Amino acid sequence: MKLITDPNLPDHDGFFAELLAAHRGLSDAESQALNARLILILANHVGDRETLTEALDLARGR
Repeated sequence: MKLITDPNLPDHDGFFAELLAAHRGLSDAESQALNARLILILANHVGDRETLTEALDLARGR
């Protein structure tokens, strides 16, 4: 599967604001834990190991 890397999220600015708001008032450790939970929730939703590996490689700049 090929990841969609072009903008594909309606109201991406609104989502980014929502994401920032979710982190507001959290310590660094709490913010990192929120990110980890969010990643695992979305990875479970994607459910395809090959796609997730591709995303990891892309995020690491490979």
